[in-house]
This record gives sequence, structure tokens and C-alpha cells, in this order.
Amino acid sequence: QVQLVESGGGSVQTGGSLRLSCTTSVPRGDRFENYHMGWFRQTPDKEREGLAAISQGSASSVYADSVKGRFTISRDNAKNTLYLDMNNLTPEDSAVYYCAAARAGRWASLEKLRGTDFTYWGRGTQVTVSS
Repeated sequence: QVQLVESGGGSVQTGGSLRLSCTTSVPRGDRFENYHMGWFRQTPDKEREGLAAISQGSASSVYADSVKGRFTISRDNAKNTLYLDMNNLTPEDSAVYYCAAARAGRWASLEKLRGTDFTYWGRGTQVTVSS
């Protein structure tokens, strides 16, 4: 069973930055690099929003328009860890942030940043941005 644990959330002021991490455990015989990874967020009054995804070897990445130019997704396959660097945060970025994993296959489908294309999910980390 693939297990994902997010960390790095917290409270910042408008214009601040945060780095989220997602530490991933995979079953014996499997490898972190066998999975494409993504970040999503959700607030109580909005649908889950796909933010960014990165391919298994980091060759490809995709971003939602709402975060393009401000957020950067990256991964360290040696550490089984996914990252999301968030800059120039605004109160509209306040949400619970989730990482997700999809067994590597057709990358093109993941570029749509649909949560239904990802199989494994973490429990989330809260990000609060104050004005």
C-alpha cells in the first residue's frame, strides 16, 4: 500500500512563502519513481482543485492557471519525497493541501489535473494565509 504524508503547512501572511513536503512509502519491491505525483487543495466551500503534477522522472510538469508562476512542484526520488514551493501567497490560497500518487502510465491524462486520475492520497496539511 502506498502511503503519503504531507507536512510543511502553517500560517503565513500575504506575500509569504511555504514549502510543502509529501513523504511517500511504497510496498517492498516497488519504487517511488514508479509513480506520477500531484498536489491538490480543497476548502469547505469549493471543489477539490488540482494544482500541479510531475511525472515520475521529473521530465514533465503541469500547473493550474491559478498557481502558475507562483508554485513549483518538484520531487527527490532518492528521498521518496514530493515538494510544493509556494510563493507570493494570498488569502485565496488558504486550504487543505493534499498530495496524490498515480502509478506511472499515460502522462497526458494527468495533465488535466483531475483527482480521479490519482489513486493514493495523503491526509492533507492546512495552509492559512492572512491578509
